[in-house]
Amino acid sequence: MHFLSLFDLLAVGWFLFAWFGFNLMIDLSPIRGKTLSASMEVYRRSWMLTMATRPVRIMDTAIMSGLQQGTAFFASTSLLAIGGGFALLDSTDRILTMAGDLSIPVEQSRALWEVKVLGLMLILAYAFFKFGWAYRLFNYCSIIMGSVPETGQASEAEILNIAGKAAELNVLAGRHFNRGQRSFFFAIAFLGWFAGPEVFAFTTLSVLVVLIRRQFASKSRTAVLSGHHFPASPPTKDGEYTETGSSNPFT
Repeated sequence: MHFLSLFDLLAVGWFLFAWFGFNLMIDLSPIRGKTLSASMEVYRRSWMLTMATRPVRIMDTAIMSGLQQGTAFFASTSLLAIGGGFALLDSTDRILTMAGDLSIPVEQSRALWEVKVLGLMLILAYAFFKFGWAYRLFNYCSIIMGSVPETGQASEAEILNIAGKAAELNVLAGRHFNRGQRSFFFAIAFLGWFAGPEVFAFTTLSVLVVLIRRQFASKSRTAVLSGHHFPASPPTKDGEYTETGSSNPFT
């Protein structure tokens, strides 16, 4: 690893800290209940509750089909991008020669170029696994949705219990899909490394600022929160919400 300078190592460390630190903040930290993602989880649970009360659920299956198609699109895009990475590895010498002729600020070290391309491919592979698992979870959710009895065919408690299981799978699928999308966003930041560690650090900071703003200070978050009729925080292990003034719709 002698071809990696101190600035390269610092930029990579900052990138990993920003990426995984942001994931921890959004998914596991005490402030996750204030994020746009957590707010949308409330609607996912509300959707399954409403679905359980509908005698005709064509609209629900159509929405689920759209979620699956969108997830499949991103998974396919990940594979295509990984294939593009292999093409870059196969044309390393040609690309470095062209970059030198055009005075493009690209590192001329073949080993460092290959490390950068492989790193980008690893990020895309991670995204593919997240999208693939999200697609599978949406599939499981749709199956459980199909098993929710209609009103009158089972007790209200049984209907809400099955709908609650579908809701939790829907929430999990959404979380994995979000992580896959974040991988795409940080892959854009990773492209800055091809222009040097200083640009890499700046693009990482830029992407991080944009993602934080979307989660905590965007107009979309304001619009989502304005329609809440129950808390944005997820239920505890006992099935109770942490905030007061509303009850858990699944109890």
